[in-house]
Amino acid sequence: MATSRDIIVGLQKQVIDSLLRLTNPRSQPNINKLWDIAKDIDVLRMNSKNFGYILGQSLLPALRSIDFSSEPQPHGLVSKPTTQSDVQSPWFVYWCAQLKIAPLFHRKLWEFAFVLQVLWEHGMLRAGTRGLGFGCGEEPLASYFASCGMSVTVTDLHPDKAAGAGWVETGQHTSSREKAFFERLVSRDVFDRMVKFGFADMNAIPRALQGFDFCWSICALEHLGSIRKGLEFIQNSLATIRSGGLAVHTTEFKYREGAETIDNWSTVLFRKTDFEGLANALRAQGHTVLGIDYDVGDMPLDRFIDVPPYGIGEGLLTREIWESINPAAHLKLCIDGFPSTCIGIVVIKA
Repeated sequence: MATSRDIIVGLQKQVIDSLLRLTNPRSQPNINKLWDIAKDIDVLRMNSKNFGYILGQSLLPALRSIDFSSEPQPHGLVSKPTTQSDVQSPWFVYWCAQLKIAPLFHRKLWEFAFVLQVLWEHGMLRAGTRGLGFGCGEEPLASYFASCGMSVTVTDLHPDKAAGAGWVETGQHTSSREKAFFERLVSRDVFDRMVKFGFADMNAIPRALQGFDFCWSICALEHLGSIRKGLEFIQNSLATIRSGGLAVHTTEFKYREGAETIDNWSTVLFRKTDFEGLANALRAQGHTVLGIDYDVGDMPLDRFIDVPPYGIGEGLLTREIWESINPAAHLKLCIDGFPSTCIGIVVIKA
């Protein structure tokens, strides 16, 4: 039986719904103060998105004609956010070519390239090294590492825990090693020999995962339940790598100044103050944090903030999208009202 509170809530919803309809019951324009403010929001959103995507599409030919060396080149990357200038740099285009993905103005591809460039610059991208991936989903990195003669272990949360948390639903979760296999990057026999799979809770990293040369995660730690848990994961991940090893993690960065953010939610947004506190704590323990450079860029696509519904998706790009031409530009986006982008954090273990 409905309670008085349920009845009140239901009536409130009916009133709000009636205020936000385009027309009244007589099919006349719905004239009220609330709708006068809100009626054009959807159109304005789509106008903004269309112009942003058209801009990204117009820049694609130039992006795909960028000349890059047949070998990777040093760039001196430090912990930093996604920028248009990064995407238009030879190092980004080089790693897209290595992954056999056509370059796009998309932050997910930037994350892949960022991790690869950082690992290469620190001598980790070579035969014989051992890597550990957290929250790997359907990333192509494990297949690429295997093709380089590197032994890697990819992990993800057990499906029983991942269901309902947004990971499975958005393609950001893998339940088997098969999801990490990309036949365009590596042969089946090499992949089977070089890549292992296991379940791992990033909030309680198994003690058996130790002695790796490097570890990585791509937009996973913001889904651990809170800002505190995400920051603790970065610190705890260092226990899995050897002294002098490298930890490279990317996550969501709410780059506008101010204390207000999203916390204690399925996706949390980290602030500059959160990273500053983390860096200070890690340096006090003797670790090296590269950077952090908080400049989010000032080029046109740095100023375009995508809003839902996203043209490609807020989560992981699908294999079909990688292999097609998609005009969407998605370097910055609005998450629950906060302008955000990806940021990479690089830590060298003491």
